[in-house]
Amino acid sequence: MDIKAATGEIADIKADAIVVSHFEGAKKPEGAAADIDKKLDGVISNLIKQKDVKGKLNEITLLHSLGKLPTGKIVVLGLGKKQELNVNKVRGVTAEACRYLRARSVSRVASVIIGDGINKISAESAVQAMSEGVVLGLYTFRRYMTKKENGLGEIKEFTAVGRVKKSIEQAIAKGKIIAEAANYARDMVNEPGNYMTPTQMASAARQLAKKYGLKIQVFDKDKMKELGMGGLLGVSQGSRQPPKFIILSYKGRQSSGIDLGLVGKGITFDSGGISIKPSESMADMKGDMAGAAAMLATISAIAQLKPAINVTAFVPATENLPSGTALKPGDIIKAMNGKTIEVLNTDAEGRLILADALSYAVKSGAKAIVDAATLTGACQIALGKITSGTFTNNQALLDKVITAANEAGEPAWQMPMFDEYKEFIKSDVADIKNIGNRYGGAITAAKFLEEFVDKTPWLHIDFTGDTDKDKGYLVKGATGVPVRTLVNFILAQVNK
Repeated sequence: MDIKAATGEIADIKADAIVVSHFEGAKKPEGAAADIDKKLDGVISNLIKQKDVKGKLNEITLLHSLGKLPTGKIVVLGLGKKQELNVNKVRGVTAEACRYLRARSVSRVASVIIGDGINKISAESAVQAMSEGVVLGLYTFRRYMTKKENGLGEIKEFTAVGRVKKSIEQAIAKGKIIAEAANYARDMVNEPGNYMTPTQMASAARQLAKKYGLKIQVFDKDKMKELGMGGLLGVSQGSRQPPKFIILSYKGRQSSGIDLGLVGKGITFDSGGISIKPSESMADMKGDMAGAAAMLATISAIAQLKPAINVTAFVPATENLPSGTALKPGDIIKAMNGKTIEVLNTDAEGRLILADALSYAVKSGAKAIVDAATLTGACQIALGKITSGTFTNNQALLDKVITAANEAGEPAWQMPMFDEYKEFIKSDVADIKNIGNRYGGAITAAKFLEEFVDKTPWLHIDFTGDTDKDKGYLVKGATGVPVRTLVNFILAQVNK
């Protein structure tokens, strides 16, 4: 899709549809909407008076110009209350408007720069958010559908109309890169488990390396045995699919050191192993590699934005299946850092593979580490699917990531990491065990991971990788969280 900027009045733009906005409570059209209203003989004003246009957030009213404008369709888009407008709402309303117009076979859309100058929203921030909203909101995953869906059109061109300058064009490019990275993660997560195997994930990483000039290493079983990766090897032993450990590196400055390590959980399908999950919703466990997908996608965005920082993704990838060779409850394994783990539940497998990945990131000299994983149902129970849980051994690092998450519209909430929680993962027969009791499950999982980061500043994100309905820029299926958070965070470290 072509996203661009244009100077001039939106009423003069030639497109299949144009978008103007209206705030809740406003008694008359303002700005570009007022200009359109005048050319349409007061139709918007009349609709406001009749309360058919209220300006509520995401409200969409379709008008027809009947030859009075170069465009045939006009959308009056509700922005909600003016004092409550923010960048994330700009992102969301843009997505809603584009999906609405796509369903009406519109291929060229032009819009005013939504929110420019409102509540300290700059034109650049507004345009970047709109670009993200367009790309994220129009996402579909139809790779395996052989029949074209009736009425599903394609928006091929989106134009932001306003004061065009170089910074606006740069904001469009940045927003598109970041949103396309999130969509890349969505694609990976939406893939079925028989296609997105550990081998295929490694292949996808190699393609990214080739496309963006990145350094890549992929370790197989023999190398894992040499390194002592008992967690990754243990989880993988029930599957016929060979595990992979993927290292994808972006170098943005001359130093050979790793400024930031990104560790992502790559369980390409999770049956629970011997501690098998209920059959209901097990198909969704193809998405248990959303953390790995997010880290690979983040590197792809950073490689295009080219900040002066060195970032490496560490991705342990495997299936978790039951078989005669599978890891059993009660087994004891040894992680790469030498710690022994009593495995009481084979469905708490993500933390086992992350143990090795975190240990490797520490050994590689990463100055800070962020890991992301669809790790626990307990975190979803605590926070729902709206907010990610965050856990840390370094408050300054967490504060920066939460700021980046809020900017991205991917809210995150700090969870406690009191030492008392460590008592719940003490084992009678090994150094630690892989589950605590039924209480505080997300926290005890994070305390488990903390055992493998030594003193390195570290943050753990326990997130939900999917949504069950279209809303704003989120589309049913994989969300692409937390790609945009991580990109924002990384860019902020360079620009501080």
